[in-house]
Amino acid sequence: MSNLLTEAKALQDIIVKDRRHIHQNAELGMDLPVTSAYVVKRLKEMGYEPQVIADSGVVALAGGRKPGKTILLRADMDALPILEENDLEYKSKTQNMHACGHDTHAAMLLGAAQLLKTHEDEIEGTVKLMFQPAEESLSGAKAMIEAGILESPKVDAAAMVHIFSGMPMKSGTLVVSEPGYSTSSADMFHINIKGKGGHGAMPQDSVDPLNVAAHIFIALQEIIARETTPSNTAVITVGQMHGGNAANIIPDTAFLEGSIRAFDKNDRKLMRNRVVEISKGMASVFRAAAEVEFRMECPSVYNDKGLSDLAVKANKEMLGGDNVIVFQDIFPGGKMTGSEDFGYISEKVPSVMMALGGGSPEEGYPYPQHHPKVNFNEDILHKGSAVYANTAIQWLKNNK
Repeated sequence: MSNLLTEAKALQDIIVKDRRHIHQNAELGMDLPVTSAYVVKRLKEMGYEPQVIADSGVVALAGGRKPGKTILLRADMDALPILEENDLEYKSKTQNMHACGHDTHAAMLLGAAQLLKTHEDEIEGTVKLMFQPAEESLSGAKAMIEAGILESPKVDAAAMVHIFSGMPMKSGTLVVSEPGYSTSSADMFHINIKGKGGHGAMPQDSVDPLNVAAHIFIALQEIIARETTPSNTAVITVGQMHGGNAANIIPDTAFLEGSIRAFDKNDRKLMRNRVVEISKGMASVFRAAAEVEFRMECPSVYNDKGLSDLAVKANKEMLGGDNVIVFQDIFPGGKMTGSEDFGYISEKVPSVMMALGGGSPEEGYPYPQHHPKVNFNEDILHKGSAVYANTAIQWLKNNK
């Protein structure tokens, strides 16, 4: 096992080839026929018997020849509806782009799959490989859980790796979450307002939904200003307000859409409830009606102390102490206000979220995730494969 990083380095060209194929064929959401088929083909070439679940999710098992627990390794595979602006030989051939690095995640887990297959007789338990669709819509992990990903065999722990670009850390640096929450929850809301349309010259005969929308917009900010604990991080953002189509017409309806983000589950519950109460109450004040629908929901990622400590120790031994840091060193308070649907898994089993430096501005990678020009340093992909495999192997060894 001490040669795992060296073995991963020998797979570097294959990992890059896998990444580029997935990058060129970027697909969205739960519908990943090309990507899923490619992952299945590659796993079969290694000797696995993969299964496809939840439309495009792929599952495979490594180890199992020695008794022990089961740890899950997760990589997401979906892209974003962004037209790529990079001039690369492997530029996306679709109208979509892997602007969040999920192509690298899938390729790194395929590399880890090869490492685990090579060491299958030594694995003290089972490693379950999870290739997930629809992370960007925060729905794929939940769908795979509902399809049984955490059962048969029952999963005892889970780990993930997310690559980052455009951040102030050198390529190949591993960042491990400290115990506790590392990402925020996400709840996307739609507020539909029903008024009474009419002539703009006779407002007394109408119920103006735009007036209601404006008051709801302002009132929602009071939740953060006066109802959440100042020391807690929470955000309410309204990203859309729509209604009407002419200057002299009071429309019949209007709507707002936005998002709630929080780390504390009690803050999340409070904000969800108050969005509904404020919307309905404000509409009622102005003789209108409002309905609130939550169209996307995702819990925070919660990191287990034992897994976090092990990931730091085991990977420092493999990568070198200077190459492993913790979230606190990069993200204020050790937390990101972005969301990650790995949170659904961390609700069910002890989990750890890790990040991998995929290029800093100083190294020529100035663009962040979700940018049409973002790119990642492919030279470090083998390190991600080694981290996936090493974390699983060492956790199983230490948790017989």
